[in-house]
Amino acid sequence: MMIDGAMLIGGDARQAPARFTAVEPATGNSLTPDFSSADAAAVDEACALAEAAFPTYAATDPENRAAFLEAIAANIMAIGDDLIVRAMAESGLPRARLEGERGRTVGQLKMFAQVVRQGDWLDATIDPALPDRAPLPRPDLRRVNVAIGPVAVFGASNFPLAFSVAGGDTASALAAGCPVVVKGHPAHPGTGELVARAIAEAVTASGLPAGVFSYLPGETNELGGALVADARIRAVGFTGSRAGGLALVRIAAQRDEPIQVYAEMSSINPVILFPAALAARGEALGSAFVQSLTMGAGQFCTNPGLVLAVDGPDLDAFIATAAAAMTDSQPATMLSPGIHASFEKGVDALASHRAVRSVARGVTGEGVNQAVGAIFETDAASFLADRALGHEVFGSSSVVVRCRDLAEVSTVIASLEGQLTATLHMDPADEADAATMIPVIARRVGRILANGWPTGVEVAPAMVHGGPFPATSDGRTTSVGTAAIERFLRPVCFQNLATSLLPPALDDANPWAIARRLDGKREASAR
Repeated sequence: MMIDGAMLIGGDARQAPARFTAVEPATGNSLTPDFSSADAAAVDEACALAEAAFPTYAATDPENRAAFLEAIAANIMAIGDDLIVRAMAESGLPRARLEGERGRTVGQLKMFAQVVRQGDWLDATIDPALPDRAPLPRPDLRRVNVAIGPVAVFGASNFPLAFSVAGGDTASALAAGCPVVVKGHPAHPGTGELVARAIAEAVTASGLPAGVFSYLPGETNELGGALVADARIRAVGFTGSRAGGLALVRIAAQRDEPIQVYAEMSSINPVILFPAALAARGEALGSAFVQSLTMGAGQFCTNPGLVLAVDGPDLDAFIATAAAAMTDSQPATMLSPGIHASFEKGVDALASHRAVRSVARGVTGEGVNQAVGAIFETDAASFLADRALGHEVFGSSSVVVRCRDLAEVSTVIASLEGQLTATLHMDPADEADAATMIPVIARRVGRILANGWPTGVEVAPAMVHGGPFPATSDGRTTSVGTAAIERFLRPVCFQNLATSLLPPALDDANPWAIARRLDGKREASAR
């Protein structure tokens, strides 16, 4: 499939006069070709097409919409190795990681196709009329979830496939019946264009309006701001920095009609080492911790950036093992020069902090944009005294906090900002203490896991990839798993409407054969 630097407006490939280039992070060299930088006029046209497509697309039946999602998945796989090779060049990520990410991207699309067919997302609910009820009759009430309208999606830097053009935000919005306008990430525009063309081909082959999907590459903040400010956009999906996410939140809030920005922004993902587990396997935990911390140069939103434990010889052994593992760890290419510069700035700030001790650094790299892992330590009093020690350093950097006792561990947890995850390493002897601490942890995170590591987010119905602010801008939602579709839906109630005027999901005949709730009782799906 061809890469020629185009933007896709309703499937129409166009070249913009303003151009930008991608940089190969492993070398610092520019990549060809150069790419269109979409402007406000392109935003206006893409949003107009999305608004025009919305009524038709939102009314598609589950089978056709599901087939469309599956067609996107098939088209992405059909790109073949060209997609992986281009993504490797633009991101510095290894082949195995990107092949796995492609599988996840395709798997998400297929998962949402299944969700659409099952129909639970509609939450179709029927409360029949009770004309003889005393003292007042009940009207016929029918409720169903409907698509909210066109959605803007911002591609993420650290997942050029799974959180990008056809990633989870796009898949869940399309599943809900919302047209999507993607603002492509400037770090991997060739990868984005390949995937965007695959989606546009699926739109055409499925007989859908062209405005169901548009792709707007560009490197300016003005492009993203114009997209969020457009009155036809009804919600935003974003994964990136806190500064970027909050800038979009402010724009969305200042509109004549404010909209929700579902932004995943910042998390340090605390790891709690309980005493019995630390005593029994502290050294093994130290090695596993560094493996998780340095994987992918630490460029995961669930990277373990904070470790909490009770001070003593067992924690000393953990830190010594982690230090040895970090000292031997090899550098890795970061996603972009900008991300590398931010990482170095964050590490330097920790290294120069008067209350922080540098424990270990990884092997120094010879090339450009190389992440050299770092472990630091401090005490709980110092951590509590300076909120800056709890700020995310995006990359393979982590702070170990020595606490006097478990009560102080709990105090530190309670002081944290919202997080995506918290990890508990515990043995059976620790479970009573963990039970006391879990309610405190649950107020701060979206996912609690035991005896594992937070890097790695399973795409499954029960998954929550979200958390209290600033992990996400709306801690009631998730960007991974089937519940992600709920962000792009709203309920509508129909009272005393004739059957001919009802949407199919609420028709007595149930033509879509979906599971519904009738007079308070759940009906099984006819599928």
